[in-house]
Amino acid sequence: MFEEDSFEEPILDLERRIEALSDTGDDPATRNQRQRLEQELREIRERIMSDLTPWQKTLLARHAKRPYTLDYIEHMIEDFVEIHGDRKFADDPAIVAGFGDFRGRPVLVLGHQKGRDTKEKIHRNFGMPRPEGYRKAMRAMNMAEKFRRPIITFIDTPGAYPGIGAEERGQAEAIAFNLREMAKLTVPVVATVTGEGGSGGALAIGVGNRVNMLEHSVYSVISPEGCAAILWRDPSKNREAAKAMRLTAQQLVGLDIVDAVIKEVSGGAHVDAAHQAEILGDVVDEQLRTLESLNGEELTAQRHERFRQLGKFTDGALSA
Repeated sequence: MFEEDSFEEPILDLERRIEALSDTGDDPATRNQRQRLEQELREIRERIMSDLTPWQKTLLARHAKRPYTLDYIEHMIEDFVEIHGDRKFADDPAIVAGFGDFRGRPVLVLGHQKGRDTKEKIHRNFGMPRPEGYRKAMRAMNMAEKFRRPIITFIDTPGAYPGIGAEERGQAEAIAFNLREMAKLTVPVVATVTGEGGSGGALAIGVGNRVNMLEHSVYSVISPEGCAAILWRDPSKNREAAKAMRLTAQQLVGLDIVDAVIKEVSGGAHVDAAHQAEILGDVVDEQLRTLESLNGEELTAQRHERFRQLGKFTDGALSA
C-alpha cells in the first residue's frame, strides 16, 4: 500500500516503463509487451482514481500538468482575442480574459492561469490574482453584457494574492465588487472549477447561472493546510482538514453548491487536455443552450435564487 501522498507512483512507474520500451524498437515482442503495459496502465488508473481521498483529490487538483485556462481556450475557442488591463492600474497575467467563438456562438472567456515553468509561474503569480486582475475580469464581463455575449469562466487558483500591495489597492473591495456586479449580469454565465477553487479568489469569477466542477477538482473557503493551521495549529493535519471540509466535487454537488460534476479522462484531466476540453465543452454547450432561452431579467433572477439557496439551515443544523 502506497502512502497517501504518493498514490500516483504506480501510474508513473508504468508510464516510465512504457516510455522506455518506446526507445527499444518496434518488433512484435516489444509491441506486445507495450500493449500489455498500456492495458495494465488503463486498469490501474481506473482503480486508483475511483477511490481517492479528499486530500488526494486536492493533490490531483494541483497537478503541475493539469490543463489551465489557456489550454481550454486552445481546444474549445476559435479566433480568441485576449484583452489586457483594468484601465485603472495595470494588467494582471494571473487572469486571462478575451473574446472568441465557442461552437458557433461568440462568447467571453476568462479564467485563472497558474503557469508551467518557474519563469511563467512568477509572471502569472502562481494563479493568484491581484485587484487589477479582478477589475480586468469585471471590465471584460461588462463588455460581454453590452454586446450580449455569454460568459464562460474557468476557476483554478489557490486564492486571491494576499500581499501588501494587493491589500493597499483594495483586494477585498475588488472581490466584493465582482460578486455584486456578476449577480446583476443579464447574460448567461457558466463557471467551472477546473482545479483549485480557492476562497474569494475563486468566487470573484464564479457567480454563475451554472457552476460546475471537474471530477477531481476542489472548492473551499481555505486550503486544507490553512484550515489545519487554524484549527489544530498544525499544517501537517491537512488530510484530516480536507476530509472535514467537504471540498470535493462529489460532496459539493450533494450540498447543491455546484450543479454538475464533469467526468475527467482516465487518470485525470492532465492525461489528455484535448479530450478533457471536449468533455467539458459538451456540458457547457448544453447549459448555454438552456440559459439562452431566458431573457436578461430571468437570468439575473435565476442567479440570485441559486445563490440565496446556499447554506440552508433547519433547527440550527446544516441540512444535508
